Amino acid sequence: MTVVYLESSAVLHWLLGQARAAEVRRAVDRAELVLTSTLTTTECERVLIRAEDPGGLKGGDAQRLRGMLERAQAAWTRMSVSDDVLTRAARPFPVEPVRTLDAIHLATALEFAAVYPDLRVLSYDRRIRGNAEALGIL
Repeated sequence: MTVVYLESSAVLHWLLGQARAAEVRRAVDRAELVLTSTLTTTECERVLIRAEDPGGLKGGDAQRLRGMLERAQAAWTRMSVSDDVLTRAARPFPVEPVRTLDAIHLATALEFAAVYPDLRVLSYDRRIRGNAEALGIL
């Protein structure tokens, strides 16, 4: 089974049409199961809010992107930031330092990997990628 965990950087590449947008779309299209954290929604929304500043995205464009994200997430399995996730996020990772939100993503991916051992993390954040590789989930 092809299982992919989408970390926020990958979602944002797709959503904002950045350099690796097509790569993300292909990975999602090929996956039998797409997983992410509820944190991803919050992080993406914060990026859209910042992008609406003067000289950035127009309100209509931001709303269009929010709609795209909402429709896509309807097909994804999302995990809430649970006490178990926070407990694991507070522990060390193989490649430190790890920022708090990155630790939450990694801990969430590990929770999912316990159920879906074929899970692979899709991220463009070097800290996430380094740890995911060391943890065997890249």
